Formats: sequence, structure tokens, C-alpha cells
Amino acid sequence: MHHLSMAFNLQESTVIAIDKDKNSQCAVKWAVDHFLKKNSHCTLIHVMIKALHPHHFELALTQGRPPTNEESQQFFLPFRGFCARKGILTEELVLEGIDVPSALTEYIINNSISDIVVGASRSNVFKRIFKEVDLTTSLVKSLPESCTIHVVSKRKVQNIQPVGPPPPPPPQNKIFKATKSMREVSSLKENSIQEDLNRKAFKSGVWRLSVNDRAPIGEKNVAQVAPFNFHEETHETISPRLSFESHSSQNGSCMSNTSTKSPKSLESEIKKLKLELKRTTQEYTTACREAVAAKEKAKELEKFRKEEERNIEKARLGEEAALALAEVERQKAKAAEESAEMLRCLAEIEIKKRKQTKTSAKQEEEEEEKQRASDTSPHDKNILCRRYNIKEIEVATHYFDNALKIGEGGYGPVYKGVLDHTDVAIKALRPDITQGERQFQQEVDVLSTVRHPNMVILLGACPEFGILVYEYMENGTLDDHLFQKFDTPPLPWKLRFKMASEIATGLLFLHQTKPEPIVHRDLKPANILLDKNYICKISDVGLARLVPPSVADKTTQYHLTAAAGTFFYIDPEYQQTGLLGVKSDIYSLGVILLQIITGKPPMGVAGFVEEAIRKDTFKEVLDPKVRDWPVEDTLRLAMMALKCCEMRKRDRPDLHSVILPELIRLRDLAGDIDTYDFVPAKQEEMSNSFSVEEMENSRSHKLTVVAQRLRRKATRAFSGRWQAGSTTSNALNPSLCESGK
Repeated sequence: MHHLSMAFNLQESTVIAIDKDKNSQCAVKWAVDHFLKKNSHCTLIHVMIKALHPHHFELALTQGRPPTNEESQQFFLPFRGFCARKGILTEELVLEGIDVPSALTEYIINNSISDIVVGASRSNVFKRIFKEVDLTTSLVKSLPESCTIHVVSKRKVQNIQPVGPPPPPPPQNKIFKATKSMREVSSLKENSIQEDLNRKAFKSGVWRLSVNDRAPIGEKNVAQVAPFNFHEETHETISPRLSFESHSSQNGSCMSNTSTKSPKSLESEIKKLKLELKRTTQEYTTACREAVAAKEKAKELEKFRKEEERNIEKARLGEEAALALAEVERQKAKAAEESAEMLRCLAEIEIKKRKQTKTSAKQEEEEEEKQRASDTSPHDKNILCRRYNIKEIEVATHYFDNALKIGEGGYGPVYKGVLDHTDVAIKALRPDITQGERQFQQEVDVLSTVRHPNMVILLGACPEFGILVYEYMENGTLDDHLFQKFDTPPLPWKLRFKMASEIATGLLFLHQTKPEPIVHRDLKPANILLDKNYICKISDVGLARLVPPSVADKTTQYHLTAAAGTFFYIDPEYQQTGLLGVKSDIYSLGVILLQIITGKPPMGVAGFVEEAIRKDTFKEVLDPKVRDWPVEDTLRLAMMALKCCEMRKRDRPDLHSVILPELIRLRDLAGDIDTYDFVPAKQEEMSNSFSVEEMENSRSHKLTVVAQRLRRKATRAFSGRWQAGSTTSNALNPSLCESGK
């Protein structure tokens, strides 16, 4: 139920309209402080919106009623105390009407109010949507010009003069209590009024209207503006004071009282009645329009409500869908967790199996080691080569003079010396090398049982101190020449192709050794030695392993607990799994082949060459020190080397059937090479320097020259002694005799 409160001073004809919000409080404060005089009298009025029966409507608008206790506490108590503090006497009334503007308008007109003070109306969402007219605007349109409106807000006060119709005259002789219709008045007084009008001297220019003329006009207007039953609708929505029937009764009463008046007075009365009828019709039309507008607003509100319900339903469905999706995701996460737990359990089982396998292999290896140690002592092992004592080694190396040191490997330092009038390379074991004794014995076992032109020859050993004696290789290592460590001249491509085939030949010999194939495990340019004719010989087989022949040709062959070798040359699969096979050396061979054609370090060389081939810039990655590369044949070699560097063993080509035939083809393409043209001058200087040192140590230069000339003869004599003491070696390798021929 909508409500509004107001106060007025009857003596000064002043009204203050008050709402329950802060603007209404501002209106009361402003009126008490600036408008009303002290000790003046005010009446507080509350307007109740409700449908009234026509019998009670006029009384509610003109006089009002006292408020109930509940209404007094709810609406009047705050304003009563405020006015009392300011010395203003108050009286409280309640008006009832169909809406606030019409109730205030009727009350002001009927009581001839000259001033009204109202609080500024507040705007809200529905007023903006439906463009609802506020209280102030309605009062401006409906109040007479004699009443001034004072609109008070928190910030300012506006004085507005209404533009509405003039107020009607005060009620006379209880004109509003007539109950007869206009049609009845017209039928009773028609003849007397017509005769009176004809009797009077109304000339041209004076407008005359009979009762018969007025009655049809009223009916026509009502029919046009009210398509529904006038008597039924006005009972609930329109003030009884605005009833057409009331006006007709009023007109009939007036006509009966003025039948004996003068024509001028009668015409004045008729004009007043017509004006009143017109105003009543306009108000009724306005009421109809407001009813239609209210209905439209109700429809819009209903539409808005349904839209909100749809939005709420959509939100609910969206929330349910989100919850369902969350549940699905939760189930997926749960399934993933269960799967991960299952995989973890399987992984733990696999790890336990591997640990057990490694433990068993380690135990077997330890037992074998203990068995070997129990059979023979470290100094009495079966050495199938010549034994040297430490005195001979010290004399040959001038007591390990650093001036004779020609290299340093993972096993230990390498010295140049002379034994039996032959230049030799002496490799001494460092005492801090773990498993150095095993490497020593492994190298003795391998090199003392094999002979091949591309394998370095082991001349003898000193087992007490872990010293190995090799044939001396005048041109150092392949690594020295690829990177020109001693200012050696660059190797031509023909010689490089020849070296590649020799390396592959020596490696194939190891892989085909009987009864068990040998895997080198540490093949790299630093372990490939070059003799005076630039023939490649594989050395440093201390890390080599014998592979069971039953699995020699399989992809995964022999399980080792730890990988060995140089990092960039180690087979990735062997490094990860510990599974060793003959194709583990194929990976190292592929890296060496790529270094031979590019002259670059091993780190990332495979990816570097592969990227160049993909971008068609292969020619740019070839070793620039060689200017006449056969690009097409070199490209074929590079592509084969890249296949050798595949991550998995099974993807690498076979050495015997694929790699070696291609390298032999490239060697034949190069033709015969005179290697004496490539002997470095610096090496001659080193030989001369060594000769000077020999002279300084009581060795004549002449004896050195003679010893060098007799080298071949001494080698043949040493071979005879070797064959006499290596019957076991020939028995282990029947092909040894053929290789030595």
C-alpha cells in the first residue's frame, strides 16, 4: 500500500507534503525553519491508496479521518516531535484515494490551499523503464494557478507555479449532494428554460444552449472515452466526485433552482455546468488512459518477471551442468590416480627385478674374480707376451723422463723408449686408477691373442707395475692430425677415405674374433694410432669386452652394470640400459666418420651435419682445410655415418654388409696415395731432438741411426720369440697364424 504524509496550516492555507524518505524529512525541516511561523498550527495528513465506494469518496478527500494508533506510530510520530521542538502545533489526519496526486489535488482545490511543500521524488529502475510520472509533475499539471508548489530536496528548494485549470467556486447549497442525472434535469426543465431563453433579449453573438443540447453531448463524450460500462468501472477506479451521474444530478438541481432566474444568470450557470462536464470527461479520459498504461506496465512487469525466471532457470541449468562436468572431471582424475598408482606398482616391481638381476650379476662377477685370484697371483698371471722387468723399462724411459713423454691417456702416461734396439711406446699404469689391474689384464689378454694390420702390436709387458710395451707409431694419433695439434699439415680427402676403411676393417676384425667377439667400448680418434705410412691401428682395448657368441648378432647382447668409455662416443642405448653389443661400437664409428669429413669436435657433430643436409648446405660443413672434396661421395659417407649414430642399435647398419663395402668403394675411388709426401716436418724435428737427447745420455747419434735401420730385423726376431712362447694364443685364435703371415 502506497502512502504519503503532509501537513498544512489552515489559517495561512499552507500544505507540506511529506514522504517517509530523507527528502520528506528535508521538506518538513525546511517548512518549519523557513516557512511556518512560530506558534502556528499544522495538520499532518497521511494519504492511503485504496479503492473507495463513491458514497465515501468525497468525504475522504475533503475532510479526512484521524489516524489509528498503528498509523500514528508509523507515520506521524517523528514529525510530531520535530514540530513540537520548533513550537508548531500539530493535528493529524488520514486521506484515502485511488492515487496520491489526485487525492492531493482534490483536497487542495476543495480547501482553497495557496501553498504546498513536497519532498523531491526519488528515481528508481521501474520509473526509468516505464517512464512513470512523479508526484511533483502530476501536481504541476493538475493544481490551479492559485497554489504554489515548493519542491524541497537535500540540496535545493524549487518554487513552481502550476499551469492547471482554475479552481472551481466553493460549494453552494450542497450542490454535490444531488443524485439525479443530467438527462432527468433536461426532461423536467426543458420547456421552462426554452421559454425563458426566448423571452429574454439575447441578441446575435450570444451563445444559447438548451438542456436537450447538453444531455446528448454528455452521452456522446462518455461513449467515446469509455468503451466499457461506466457505472461498473468508476466504482473501483474513478472518484465518485468525477462521476457523470453526480454532475447530471448537480446540473438538474441547479436548473430547478434557477428556473426563475434571469437569462444572463441562466446562461452563466449553463456555462459552468458545461465546463464542469468537460472537466469531468477529461478526468475520466485521463483515468482510462492511466488504466491502460497501468495495464501495459503490468504486462511489461510480467514480461520482465518471466525473463528473470528464464535467466534464473538458465543459471540453474548452467550450474547443474558445471556440477556434472566437475563430477566427470573428478571421476577422470580418480581414474588417472588409480592408473598412476598401478604404473607405480609395476615400476617398483620392475626396479626390484633389475636390482635382483644386477645383484646376481655382480655376485657372479665377484665370484669369478675371487676364483681367478685364488688360481694365480697378480704377478704370476699367464702373460702371453714378452716380460720386461722394471729395470729395463726405467732404462728405456730414462727413469720416466718427462722429456720422453709423448702422451697422456685415461690409463696413464705414455713414454717413448728403445728396447732391443727398437723404438717402442711404453704405457705406465697410474696408481690411482680404479680397476687398473683389470684393464691391464684385459688389454694383455686381447692384444696378445690377436694379430691384424689395423690393430696395434703389443710387444711385451711388466705385470708387476702394470706397464705395457707397444710398437712405436711415428705419426701419433688421428686426433692429432684432425685438429692439427702439432702444426701437422691437413690430411687430404683421399687419405681420409683410406683411413676410414682401415678403421672399419680393424673394428670388424675385433667383432669377428673367435671364439668370442670383442667389443672395443672406447673407440675414438685418440685411440687410433698412425704409423709412418699413415696406416691406422686401433689401440687401447683395456675396456674391451668378450661377448658370448650365441648372442653376438643380436641387438641387445650382454648386460653390464656400468657404462664405460668416452662420453660423446658412448652408445646412448648402452649408456641408458647397460646392454652391450657389437653395434655399440658402430655408434662410435659413426661419430669418427663425421669428424673425419668435418674436422669438428664430437659434441653435437651429428645434429650439425644433419641440419646442414636438411638445409642443403652440406658443402659448408666439410673441413675447410681440404678444398677439393668430392661432395656427392662425401655426402653419401655422411648419410651413412648419421645412420650409424641412430639412438637405437637396431636402426644402425651392419658393419660387414653395409658400412665396410661403402668405405672400400670410397678407398678405391681415392686410388693409390704416396704417404711420404705428408710426413710432418715437426716430427722430423722431434726425432732430431730425441737424437740429441740420446747423445746427451751417452748414446751416439750413429748408434741411433743404425738402430733405426735395424728396426725391421729386430721386429722379426721379436716375432720369432713371441711365436715360441704363445702357443696358447694360437690355440685360442686359429686365424692368428693366417693374420701373422
